[in-house]
Amino acid sequence: MRIGLAYNQRPDDATWRSGADGRSSPESSEPIDQYVEWDDPETVEAVANALRAFGDVVMLEAVNGFPGRLASSGIDLLFNMAEGVNGPNRESHVPAIAEFLDIPYLGSDPLTLALSLHKQRAKEVFLQHGVPTPRSLVLDTEADLEGLDRIDWYPLFLKPVWEGSSKGIAEANHVATPEAARERAVYLLATYRQPVLAESYLPGDEYTAAVLGNDGDSRVLPLIRYKFHCLPEGSLPIMGHEAKWQWDQPDTEFDVLECPARIPDELYSDIAAAALAAYRALGCRDWSRVDLRLDASGNPQVLEVNPLPGIMPDPSAHSCFPTAAAVSGMSYDELIQEVTRVAWRRLTGRELEVTCASR
Repeated sequence: MRIGLAYNQRPDDATWRSGADGRSSPESSEPIDQYVEWDDPETVEAVANALRAFGDVVMLEAVNGFPGRLASSGIDLLFNMAEGVNGPNRESHVPAIAEFLDIPYLGSDPLTLALSLHKQRAKEVFLQHGVPTPRSLVLDTEADLEGLDRIDWYPLFLKPVWEGSSKGIAEANHVATPEAARERAVYLLATYRQPVLAESYLPGDEYTAAVLGNDGDSRVLPLIRYKFHCLPEGSLPIMGHEAKWQWDQPDTEFDVLECPARIPDELYSDIAAAALAAYRALGCRDWSRVDLRLDASGNPQVLEVNPLPGIMPDPSAHSCFPTAAAVSGMSYDELIQEVTRVAWRRLTGRELEVTCASR
């Protein structure tokens, strides 16, 4: 069997880690966290190594010339972990090309990826399906800023509308007044060159649910709760750029994930049910990570869904999906192999067997 691995690899330098609030570097007009969603070489190689248990792995970096290289690859299945480069549909590019070429691929389809990445479009789907999600409005341009004066559900948290991996997410995005909201929105509009989501800020604990499977077989792996008391004193309780990419370093004791979440059974069930409802509403396939937060009454609300979940192999990186898989009894290789089996079963109705030991 030949499995293709579509990926985007971060540049060699580490400057993408340093900008907490998205400020551009002096040498570039791009936000300094431009490549934060892309994977490091260790992650790319770890996934490739796990996939070698099924046969040959063809490395397909999703940059210039990708369509031609994919067309001539002769692969039986594409494992897609490519985040794309620019625009609201960037996560859809690789699966759309694979569909055009009639190449089977792992993961969600282009429509689901585009809807999930655009936070407001995802919310519209959630509301249609009765999935709880915080109130919000979208600021497409500065002409929409007057809408911030007409709402009465402050404080707000502002976000670039189609980013992931906490790109553009900083403590300064938490705003308590229309004046502060306008100032921050202007900055985000200019820096990220896309609409801004103004979302009601929820004061409760935050959770993430790793979902694996399809149709009636979808299941939530052990829930993760973020231990915000581990953040530096006085920090806003969010998993922003600072927490994920600055404070959480291999040489620090930054154990921010509690897995499984130690919460009452009823709340645990409610969070898992909301996560599955969001997964199904957006039409996710094979796997996704769902982020949720509790409102002032302690009810779970879905923030967003990530059908291309982060899968860093180093446990010290506190990558959520591998952490939940480990608690459920799966090694990193077993996680990658299991989601590949899940996809193959969906595509063919058959089981995918290991043909050689991964190395």
